[in-house]
Amino acid sequence: MPASSVTLPYVTVAKKRSVFLDAYRGFAVALMIVFHFCWDLRNFDFLQFSIHDPFWVYFRSLILTLFLTAVGWSGYLTHQSNRPNTLWGRDLKLFIAAAAISLTTYLAAPTQWIYFGILHFILLASLLTRPLLHWPILSALLGALILYTYHFTDWLMFPNAFDFITQHFITLPTRTLDIVFPFPWIGVVLIGPLLGYLGWQTVSIGESLTVKVLAFMGQYALPIYLLHQVVLFSAVATFKMVLE
Repeated sequence: MPASSVTLPYVTVAKKRSVFLDAYRGFAVALMIVFHFCWDLRNFDFLQFSIHDPFWVYFRSLILTLFLTAVGWSGYLTHQSNRPNTLWGRDLKLFIAAAAISLTTYLAAPTQWIYFGILHFILLASLLTRPLLHWPILSALLGALILYTYHFTDWLMFPNAFDFITQHFITLPTRTLDIVFPFPWIGVVLIGPLLGYLGWQTVSIGESLTVKVLAFMGQYALPIYLLHQVVLFSAVATFKMVLE
C-alpha cells in the first residue's frame, strides 16, 4: 500500500510541563516550608520573634507573590491549551482542599480556625480573574492598577470591614491561623497571565538536582501544602517532648 494512503490513528500527545514554572512554584513551596518551620520553632519557644516584624511581613509577602503570580500564569497556560475542563477540575480540588483545611483547623483550634486562607483565596481569585485570561495585557494592567491604588491611596483600605462582617453577618473568630485579604493580592493574580503571554515558561534553567527538586515540589504543591505542617509541627513537638 502506498505510504500516502496510510491513515494513522489520532494519538493525543500529553503537553509537556514547564520546568521553569514548576521550579518557580516549587521555590515558593520551599520558602513556605521555611516560614512555617520557623513559626513552629517559635510556637514551642525554640525561637523568639514577632510575626509582625518587617522581615517576616516581607517574607510572607514574597511567598504569596510567587504563589499568586503562578496561579494566574498557570491559568493562562491552561486556557491557551484549550483544556477548559482542567481549570474546573483544579477548582474542585481547591474547593475540597480548602474545605479540609477549614474543617481540620476548626476541630484542632476552634478559636483560630482558617476560614479564608490561601487556598480559599486562590479558589475565589481563580474564578474572578478567569474571564481576563483572554486578555493577559489588560489583566496585568488592571492588576498593576489595583496594586498602585492599594499602596499609594486609601481607596482600597477598609479597616473596619472585617469587624463589621464578623459582628453583623457571620460569627467568626477574631484571630485565625491564616487569612488572605482580597486586596492587594487579587492584583498579583491578575499580573500572572502576562508571564505566560511573555513566554517565561519556555525559559531553560538546566537539569540540576536543585532544579529537579524544586520542580517536583512545584508539581505537587497542593499535597505538600496540605501535609507539610503536619510533619513539621509533629517533629518539633516531639523534639520538645524529648527535651523535657
